[in-house]
Amino acid sequence: MATFATSDQLLVVIDPAARQTDGESVRIAKDVLSAGAATKVCLPDGPEEFARALARRGSRRPVVVGDDRALVRAVSHLHRQRDLAGCVLSVVPVGQAALAEALGVPAGAVAAARAVLDGAARQLDLLVDDSDGVVLGTLGIPPAPVRAAAAEPVSVASGRPWLRTTYRSLVRNLAPRPARLASVPCPGPSRLRVEVDGETVVDLDQPVETVSVAPGTGGMASVEVRPLSVGAEATPLRVSGQTVTVAGADFRYRADSAVSGPVRRRTWRVVEGAWGLTLPSA
Repeated sequence: MATFATSDQLLVVIDPAARQTDGESVRIAKDVLSAGAATKVCLPDGPEEFARALARRGSRRPVVVGDDRALVRAVSHLHRQRDLAGCVLSVVPVGQAALAEALGVPAGAVAAARAVLDGAARQLDLLVDDSDGVVLGTLGIPPAPVRAAAAEPVSVASGRPWLRTTYRSLVRNLAPRPARLASVPCPGPSRLRVEVDGETVVDLDQPVETVSVAPGTGGMASVEVRPLSVGAEATPLRVSGQTVTVAGADFRYRADSAVSGPVRRRTWRVVEGAWGLTLPSA
C-alpha cells in the first residue's frame, strides 16, 4: 500500500446529508484534516455540484465526508468518467456507514480523519454490471429492506410554549420521517438462472431464497446461492469467478445501498484493483 505525506493537498467534499445529519462530526473532521494538511473545503448542494467538485479536484486528494451513499456516488462518478484508476479516495463516515466500515474505514470522525492523513492507499476490486453500475460491497437478490436512521430528538425549553408550537410545526414539515423499512417488495422464492464464468450454478427449475455476490480478492467474486429449503435447511452453494450472470422473470437486486430493477438479465464482472481507498496503515 502506498503511504501519503500529511503535506498532500486535500479536497474535502462534504455531502449535504452529512451536514444535516451530524454537523458536529463534520466540524470535527474539518478541524482534524485542516490541522494536518492543506485543505480546500467544498459544500455542494446536490449530486451535480458533488460531481463537479470531484471533476475539478486537480492534484488534490479527494476526501468524501458523508455516508455510504456519498461514497458510492463518488466511486460511480469517477467510474463513469473513466477516472477511477487514477484517483485514490478517502472517506470520513458521517451517517449510515456500514459499507465504509466493512471496507476497513475507522468509525468516528477523529479516527477516520487521522487515517486520511496518516493512512495508505489500498487497491480494491469492484463489480461492474452491463449497465455500467458499480458494486463496492455486496449485491443481494432479492433486495433485503434496510432500516433508515431515526431523527435525533431535540429538546425545547419548557418555559416557551410558543417556541414548542413553532418547533412542532417545523418537525411536521421538515424533519425526516421516523425510521421505517424501505418500501421494497418482499417476494417469495425466485426462479433464477445463475451462471458463474459461463457455468450454470442453479437453473430455473430450482427455486432459490437468496443470491449474494461480493468482490473478493485477486479479481474473483464470491457467490453464494441459497436454494429453497423444505424441512431441513438447504446447504448454500458457494462458488467464485470473474463474471456472474443472473437471469429470471423481473427480479430486483440491492447493490450496496441502492435497489435496482426489475430486470430480466444482468451480468456483473470483477475489475481487479479498480479503485483506491485510503485505510489505516498496518
